[in-house]
Amino acid sequence: MNMDKDKKVQQIILIEGLYNVVVLVLKVIVGLATHSLAILGDAIHSLTDVLNNVVIWMVMRVAVKPADDDHPYGHRKFETMGVFALASLLVVLAVELILQTIRAESQEIISEPWGLGLMMVVLLLNISVSLWERHWAKKLDSDILLADAQHTLVDVITTILVIVSWQLSVMGYLWLDKLCAVGVACLVLYFAFGLYQKVVPILVDGFAIDPELLSKASMKVAGVREVRQVRSRWIGDIKAVDLIIAVDAHLNITESHDIAHEVEDILVAAFKVADVSIHVEPYEVD
Repeated sequence: MNMDKDKKVQQIILIEGLYNVVVLVLKVIVGLATHSLAILGDAIHSLTDVLNNVVIWMVMRVAVKPADDDHPYGHRKFETMGVFALASLLVVLAVELILQTIRAESQEIISEPWGLGLMMVVLLLNISVSLWERHWAKKLDSDILLADAQHTLVDVITTILVIVSWQLSVMGYLWLDKLCAVGVACLVLYFAFGLYQKVVPILVDGFAIDPELLSKASMKVAGVREVRQVRSRWIGDIKAVDLIIAVDAHLNITESHDIAHEVEDILVAAFKVADVSIHVEPYEVD
């Protein structure tokens, strides 16, 4: 099932990547023809979309590989590392856009009806792609698709701001073009910050599930006298849990194993845990 899901996610990312290349080319053409820094900044934003799709697609091809001797927990953290690298790239591009906008001399902004038409088409397409990707994200329960859909939604907002500032700049408010270009860069920085917030806890093994919830769920199993240690973490987009439980000291190995297995079943069902490791210790009353 996971393999089918991952292949479908890769297909969707590839389709969106090809779409983003077309959008990038259209924005560059309009930006160069109209001398609008805001539109060219939006084109750089689209370039980040393309790079985003490329990184995700390439990383996922590695991430879906099964566990091996060198990677006993699998390769899914490669996906997380790829998103971290993408966030860092977005920061670099956004800062560079801000610096270039500040240094650039103001030019006369040209209004091109055909250019406005193309930007409106891009706007409508972005809305459609965001809704389409969000649909598949929910259907496949894919965090990476949901994040990409949200990114495309940011593109919609950005394109609206760019079109408005472009038309106002044509009317003589040239400073708006630079202001909007900086605004686009700030949106890119905001998106990058959101990615950091999501992946850094995974890379440093922050907990994936509230320990109190795991402990309470485990204590519901008959025979569990105490939960002595609870740990959870993300391995890419899947959750892993390590527990130490205590059972009555007089129980034999088979009985203790059955209790541990029941705890595992409950955690998998309640929290969608993919990997559960349970160590059993004897419970003795002093």
